Amino acid sequence: MGTITTTVPKAMANSLWDTRIISCYGCSAQAFLLVFYLSAEFYLLTVMAYDRYVAICKPLHYGTIMTSRTCVNMAVATWGSTFLYAVLHTANTFSIPLCQGNAVDQFFCEIPEILKLSCSDAYLREVGLLVVSACLASGCFVFLVLSYVQIFRVVLRIPSEQGRHKAFSTCLPHLAVVSLMVSTGIFCYLKTPSMSSSSLNLLLAVLYSVVPPAVNPLIYSMRNQELKNAGWKLITEGFSKR
Repeated sequence: MGTITTTVPKAMANSLWDTRIISCYGCSAQAFLLVFYLSAEFYLLTVMAYDRYVAICKPLHYGTIMTSRTCVNMAVATWGSTFLYAVLHTANTFSIPLCQGNAVDQFFCEIPEILKLSCSDAYLREVGLLVVSACLASGCFVFLVLSYVQIFRVVLRIPSEQGRHKAFSTCLPHLAVVSLMVSTGIFCYLKTPSMSSSSLNLLLAVLYSVVPPAVNPLIYSMRNQELKNAGWKLITEGFSKR
C-alpha cells in the first residue's frame, strides 16, 4: 500500500489534469518514500524466506528459533535500516546540482532519472551508492535462493502429494515476486545509458514499483482461509440484501 500510494495517485492526478508538475519537496518526498518502502518490502520478503526455511526444514525448532522477540528484532532492524538507507539516498541525490532542466522522463521521481539532469561529477557518489545497494540486494537474493534450495530439497522428500503441493503453492509465488522485483529493479538502476529508452524505463518502473505490491495481497492475504471466508460472506450478504 505504501509503495503504490507513493507514486500511482500522483501519476493518475497528473494524467487527469494533463500536467507533469510536482514540487521539489514533493519530488524529494516521493523519492524518499519509494526507496524506503521498496527496501523495506525486499528485506521483509527476505525475512519471510528465512521464516519459511525454519518452518519447513526445522519444524521442531520453529518455536524456539522464531520467538516473538526474534520477530520484533528483525522487524525493527528492517524498518530502521531502510529508513537510514532512504535518508542517505535522498539527501545524496538532492544535494547534487542540476543544470539540464527539471523534466524527469518518468511518471514519478525516480533517482536514476534525476541523476540524468546533473552536470556535476558529484553524481558519481550516488552512482557508487547505487552499486553498493545493488550488491547488498544481490547478497540478500542469494541468501533467499539458498533458503529456497534447502526448502525444496525437504519438500521433494515429503511423501504426501498434497503436502508437496501445499508447500510449493506457498513458496513459489513468494519467490516469483521477489525475483521480478530484484531483477527489474537492479536492471533499471544499473543499466547503461545506451540501453535507456522512455518505453523501456516506463516498463521497468511499473514492473518493480507497481506490480509486486499490487499482487502481494492476492498472493498472501487471499490465500488465508479466514480472509477467503470473510470475503465470501461479505459478497453473499451483499447479494442477499439486494
